[in-house]
Amino acid sequence: MDTRQLKTFIAIAEHGTFTKAAEAVGLTPSAVSQQIQALELEVRGELFDRSTRPITLNSHGLQMLEAARTLVRGADDIIDAISGRAVSGTFTIGSVRSSALSLLPLSIVALKADYPDLRIKLQVANTDELMSDVMSGRLDCAMVAEYSGIPSALRWHPFINEPLLVIAPRGTPQMSGLDMLSTMPYVRFNSRFKLAQIIETELAKTSVVPNLIAEIDTIASVVSCVVHGLGVSVVPWIALRDITVPIVSAPFGEPQILRPIGLLQRRAGTRAAIIDRLHEHLSRLSAPYGIER
Repeated sequence: MDTRQLKTFIAIAEHGTFTKAAEAVGLTPSAVSQQIQALELEVRGELFDRSTRPITLNSHGLQMLEAARTLVRGADDIIDAISGRAVSGTFTIGSVRSSALSLLPLSIVALKADYPDLRIKLQVANTDELMSDVMSGRLDCAMVAEYSGIPSALRWHPFINEPLLVIAPRGTPQMSGLDMLSTMPYVRFNSRFKLAQIIETELAKTSVVPNLIAEIDTIASVVSCVVHGLGVSVVPWIALRDITVPIVSAPFGEPQILRPIGLLQRRAGTRAAIIDRLHEHLSRLSAPYGIER
């Protein structure tokens, strides 16, 4: 199977039309049509629903798209490794919707400086979806918190072990985290993500009954509420990394709760060197809580 045909097929799926795909791969529309005809002859089936405008992938085409991306990525990786040429192609990263997501833009910029010819794509989803996409090869790696159900075909390396903190508005007298939670209005992080479960579980171990004033489903909004004086809350250290307004903080938990976050990848993946480099950048940006690979 010709990888040029596969790259053309992927371009059509991503750009929506033969004409736009032709521009993307540097061919004429007629050459694109010829490549797709040859590909369909080889797989002995049509890959597009040509009754719609613009055309769309049919069920066979959707199956082919996943396989094509895996084959093209693998071929490019092997050629890069053997020839010693500059690393190129597409590198796909997944991430959960958490405060740690703020580290990725800086890490991606640093990774682009290392590999100028590499095209990097970021996808945000929940942990189960990310795990499935890494397993199938749709993602090269994903940033997720420590997870107990990782299949044996995958591996997870932490780049940070961040503390959880009780935070209060500027001017709050310094006191323990439990005292803050006992005496001040509480802004609760209410989410289906594991972080919220960790916070609620630890609170349940104490005698504290927080005076609930608000329930918010994103950490960034929780921090904003605290900064503006609404009350106190519990957040991970990363959520405060780029905050410029002074706030009061104290450790959460006895002993203080730590949350590991790492990169998930396939054991047999072909992008190990790039993932290692991404891990280095994430660890460096997570100082003083970063973990080397």
